[in-house]
Amino acid sequence: MTTGAPGPVAEPPSPPPASLYNVANLLTLLRILLVPLFVWLLLRDTTAWRLGAFAVFAVASVTDKIDGDLARKRNLVTDFGKIADPIADKALTGAALVTLSVLGELWWWVTIAILVREIGITLLRFVVIRYGVIPASKGGKLKTTLQILAIGLYILPLPEIVQPVAWVAMAAALVVTVVTGVDYLFQAWRLRKTAGTR
Repeated sequence: MTTGAPGPVAEPPSPPPASLYNVANLLTLLRILLVPLFVWLLLRDTTAWRLGAFAVFAVASVTDKIDGDLARKRNLVTDFGKIADPIADKALTGAALVTLSVLGELWWWVTIAILVREIGITLLRFVVIRYGVIPASKGGKLKTTLQILAIGLYILPLPEIVQPVAWVAMAAALVVTVVTGVDYLFQAWRLRKTAGTR
């Protein structure tokens, strides 16, 4: 009986690339298509329409988590999804903030501050992608959660006595949005500096 070195172990085949037409991408597309409906309902500005706008906003927000989880767990990540998913997120929150400001329910400077941060950091990610990827942080996830909570409270036709809860939630969302934006700027600077020393 001869003993020798074990033969090479065959590597498991890599999974095939995800199809563009998958559930995760369809949910992202659905979220984008819901934005005009949401704005239309919110601009009607009555209790019934407000509740409808909140329902659409809630559904769109839930699909954001579902499509991300599906894409990761079922290997459905595509280049389209990487681009469309953040666009869908910014379109939904941006449309909500702008519409609330148009209705006179949210100060314009709050909307502008949040939008400048969101659009600026998104563009920054594309600019520094040649040096590396800035990973999503826990602060970024907290920021998204606070924004959705605050916007949802502003959309709901709350009694006047409860409205301060919405103000506090929006203030918290604004603070975390700005702080995490500054953190991303420092991360991008460090990433660029590290790449320059290689």
